[in-house]
Amino acid sequence: MSSYRILLKPEPEGGYTVNVPALPGCITYGVDLDEAKANAKEAIELYIESLKEHGEEIPTDEDVLELNLQLSA
Repeated sequence: MSSYRILLKPEPEGGYTVNVPALPGCITYGVDLDEAKANAKEAIELYIESLKEHGEEIPTDEDVLELNLQLSA
């Protein structure tokens, strides 16, 4: 079983845009956090299914080091 980090960005008009950094172009949306997470799971599964069908390597987040940098304005 694999796990992927997702980034959820609240949108001004409501809802959340979800980005999966390890899977370029894997982006989805949900009207609330539950829907955003469910849509992200489905998008990841479909993305990986497509990679498998095309014989491409499946990226993972295993070796990713995550840091948050705060910059002064």
